[in-house]
Amino acid sequence: MAGSPRFKIYSAANEYIASIKYLEDAAAFVSIQGEGATVRSGHAKRNILWTEGLDGNAGESYDGAALVMEARQLT
Repeated sequence: MAGSPRFKIYSAANEYIASIKYLEDAAAFVSIQGEGATVRSGHAKRNILWTEGLDGNAGESYDGAALVMEARQLT
């Protein structure tokens, strides 16, 4: 049985929105949610990989935002 996808999208109001498998898709979704929305590795705030607006506009380059998020997972 497959588990829930690793990456979680939260709104600026800290409302859980979605689970997503790929970082490029997470970048697209967080850009739609707008400023303050976050991508996390899991649900904890300490695992935020991207904050829309603060880290840039993921909609400008999904691949670029995914690379930033991938690098942050490793630290």
